Amino acid sequence: MSEDFRTEKDSMGEMRVPAGAYYGAQTARAVENFPISDLRFQRLFIAAMGLIKSAAAQVNHRLGLLDDQRLDLINRAAHEVMDAKLDDQFVVDIFQTGSGTSTNMNTNEVIASRANEIATGKRGGKDPVHPNDHVNMQQSSNDVIPTAIHVSAAVAMNEALVPAMQKLADTLDAKAKQFDDVVKIGRTHLQDATPIRLGQEISGYAAQARLAVTRTQKAIRALRELPLGGTAVGTGINSHPDFAKQAIAIVAQKTGLDFVESQNHFEAQAAKDGVVEVSGQLKTIAISMTKIANDIRLLASGPRCGIGEITIPATQPGSSIMPGKVNPVMSEMMLQVAAQVIGNDATIAFAASGLGSTFELNVMMPVMAYNLLQSIELLSLAASVFADRCAAGIEADRERCEGLVEQSLAMCTSLAPAIGYDRAAEIAKESLKSGKTVREVAKAKNVLPADELDRALDARRMTRPQADAIGGGGG
Repeated sequence: MSEDFRTEKDSMGEMRVPAGAYYGAQTARAVENFPISDLRFQRLFIAAMGLIKSAAAQVNHRLGLLDDQRLDLINRAAHEVMDAKLDDQFVVDIFQTGSGTSTNMNTNEVIASRANEIATGKRGGKDPVHPNDHVNMQQSSNDVIPTAIHVSAAVAMNEALVPAMQKLADTLDAKAKQFDDVVKIGRTHLQDATPIRLGQEISGYAAQARLAVTRTQKAIRALRELPLGGTAVGTGINSHPDFAKQAIAIVAQKTGLDFVESQNHFEAQAAKDGVVEVSGQLKTIAISMTKIANDIRLLASGPRCGIGEITIPATQPGSSIMPGKVNPVMSEMMLQVAAQVIGNDATIAFAASGLGSTFELNVMMPVMAYNLLQSIELLSLAASVFADRCAAGIEADRERCEGLVEQSLAMCTSLAPAIGYDRAAEIAKESLKSGKTVREVAKAKNVLPADELDRALDARRMTRPQADAIGGGGG
């Protein structure tokens, strides 16, 4: 046998493993079995696996099941996993056994192999640390993998998505205040509507971003219960009654998140409703981002033949054939991210359905984990970049805003309470036909005294609630 390989054994027999690898036979077998894609578990998931193994070892030692030497060795190796020192050893494809057993064993083997190297100077093998008997003690892939999903996703949302959405909300809030004095035309059904202040319009976007923070915090809460302790089918076979509670307390302390043991382990392992709930919140946030990004690119359309009420930063040339063209690329980036997140949610929903969650176990967990973490990462990065490279640089074209307001036929709305709906509609129609403004037509028809007409057509006044407002109607 080539000196570039070593021989490792599992319950199915011998396997050739690269000599420099920390993983063992079961991982090598999975690599052969699943040459499907270039997708691998994300860094945060691997870190969560390391944390779970470290916590398990500490509790096993506390319960008298693991000696001092093995505790120290497992802890040291697990912390290297947590600290990204062994990431290149996590080689199993996302499209693998649906329980994630291959990745759980990949983790067990890497930690055991590194622990053995620390102890003996030789990587691999099962002495003094065995991947199953010691690293996986009181655990099953069936409770470890879903626990890692919850932990990694909750940490990612807490550390990345919440700050990113708060940053976007703060940026938009600042712009709303900056442009609160700019009156522009409102639009419903893509048609002119009554005036609105640009600050009011942007405040709606800021509120969406703030609600995204709230939704993310709700999503973190939905992942609070951890399945650890259920082992194979939720009964907790081969697990001490105190193991899960104590191990989860360590995970909670290390992450700063309020994790607790699942109230019902059968639900926790047989279904993935919490993950579906979280993905739904992420989808909602993605939809919010499409609203913000699309409105901003339309308001900035032009520069001469579009709406052009605002300008956004020019970040790069927009065309390989049209000199000087600049495109709203940050909005386009955000829209593509939203499309990916919505697609990820569809995958997660399919995977969590009865096709994946059958009897006592969901068997599509790896792809759920990958898509969930990807959605969190994409939204976090996109929101931060959009805040810095687009929202922060929004400027108002005040002259354009004022001019469009004066040209709008919807100015007739404020005349209706004084002269009646039908007469106001006639003025609007004549304005459109003649090309004159509503103000010019109304003056010519002498529908109101000059001071009353000026008050009725005061666009800024229309953007503020009036105690004496009359009328109703739809959009």
